[in-house]
Amino acid sequence: MLKQDENLSFIIEPELKPRTEQRLDLYFSIPNEMSVNPQTLSEESFFNNNFKSHLAYNANNIHLPLVRSRFVSKNKGEQQDYRQNLNLYCYQVRLALNADIKDTLKHQEADEFYPAAIDLCQQTKGLLKKLRRYTPDDEKLLPFYKNADNYLSWHVEQSFLKLLDEGPRSSDFAKERSDLLEFCKAENSYRDEQEYNSQSTLEDANRITNKMRLLQRLIEHGVVLNRTTRHLNSYLKRMVKGTVTAVIMAFVMLVVLNARSNFTEVTATLILILGVIYGLREIFKEDITRVIWRAIVRGRPKWRFQFKNSITKDKIASQYIWLEYTSFKRLPKAVRRIFSKRRHQNKQAAQWLHFASETQVNAKEFLPGYDTLQQTMQFSLAPFARYLKRGEGKLYHLDSNKISKKAVERRYQLNVVLVFTQSEDETLYQRYKITLNRSKIVNIERIYSQTDILKDER
Repeated sequence: MLKQDENLSFIIEPELKPRTEQRLDLYFSIPNEMSVNPQTLSEESFFNNNFKSHLAYNANNIHLPLVRSRFVSKNKGEQQDYRQNLNLYCYQVRLALNADIKDTLKHQEADEFYPAAIDLCQQTKGLLKKLRRYTPDDEKLLPFYKNADNYLSWHVEQSFLKLLDEGPRSSDFAKERSDLLEFCKAENSYRDEQEYNSQSTLEDANRITNKMRLLQRLIEHGVVLNRTTRHLNSYLKRMVKGTVTAVIMAFVMLVVLNARSNFTEVTATLILILGVIYGLREIFKEDITRVIWRAIVRGRPKWRFQFKNSITKDKIASQYIWLEYTSFKRLPKAVRRIFSKRRHQNKQAAQWLHFASETQVNAKEFLPGYDTLQQTMQFSLAPFARYLKRGEGKLYHLDSNKISKKAVERRYQLNVVLVFTQSEDETLYQRYKITLNRSKIVNIERIYSQTDILKDER
C-alpha cells in the first residue's frame, strides 16, 4: 500500500466506494540523530509544506487495453457533458500509459523489452486514432478537443522517448527502435500540422513544458475533485488564549492590589515589585497557554478537506486530518507490539509522530463507469533529511595482504507502522522500513503485514 513516489517522497493510494468511511493511521519512529522534533519541524509546517492529498475518479489501475473509449464518442448533448467525457478519456489514457511505461521498463533484456514496447505503441496508436475520429463539429467544443489532443500527443511522444532512453539497447532490434522513433516523429509532425503550438513556444523548453502542465490541469477538470481546506479549532484556540490571559491578569491584579496596600506611597521598591510581576506574567503566559492548548487538542483533528465535483459543485467526500508528536506509551497496544518486534539494535531512541486521516464519502454514486474514487496521499521526507550528515565513509578490506577500500554513504532508517481501517471490526497492520540518505529514499521494505478481524484497540 505504501510505495515510493519521487526521490524523497512516498504515496499511499487507497480506494473509496460510495457511502463508505475509511481511516488511515501512520506512526513514524524517527531516530533522534535525525534531529526531527517539535522545535525543528512543527506539525503545521509539515502539513502545509510536505503533505498533499487529492481525490480523483479511479483510473490508476487501468492499462491501455482497458481504457474506456466509449466516453470520447459521446460528443452530443451539453457542452459540459462533452468536456467531462473527453477529460475522462484523456485522463485514463495518461495514467494507463504511465503505468504501462513503468511495466515495460521493468524488462531488462532487449528480447523482452522491444516486443512489449512495440505492443504498447500499437495500443497507443489505436487510442489516439479513436480520439481523433470523434473531432467535434461544434466550434464551441473544438477548443476542448484541441487542448486535449495537443497534450495527449505531446505526453505520448515524451513517454516513448523516455522509454527508449531508459530501456536496453541492442543492434538486433534496430528496426523496432527505428519504428518507435518514427512514431515519436509522427506525433511531433502532427502537432506542427495542426499548429497547436507557436514556434517561439517550441523553441523554449520551459515554455512548452509549462504550457503542457497547464493543459494537463485542464484535462483533469471534472475528474480530479476540487479541494478546500479548513483549519479546525481556530476559534477554540482564541478562547483558550483569552481565558488564560484573563486568569493570569486576575491573578496579577490581585498581587498588585496586595502590594499596593502594603505600600502607602509609590517607592522604588513598589515599582520594582510591579515590574517583576508584569515580567513574570509575560514569561509564563505563553508557556501556560501552550501547555493547556496541547492538552486540549490532543486527539482532535486539526484540518478538514472537502472535495467537490468541479463541474456540478456537488460535495463528494470529506477528510479529517490528525498530526501530532506523541510518546511511545500513548501508541495503541497493537502498534506498540509491532514496534517491539524489531531487533534489539534497531530499538534506538526516537521521536514519535502520529498522522491520521479519516475520509467519508457522501456521494451515493459516481460518474458512469466508475465504481470507486482513488485517493492519493503524498508524504515528503525532505524535512527529515535536512539535518542528516553529509559525506561518505570508507570500508577497508584485507585480501592476501593487500588493503582495498570502498566508499560507503551514510544511510538512516525510519520505521513506519500503517494501520488501515476499512470497517469497524477489520484492521490491516503493516510495518515498513524506509532507508534514506540526504538526497533520496534508497529503499522501502515491508517488514510486517497482518489483517486482524478484531475490535480496534485504539
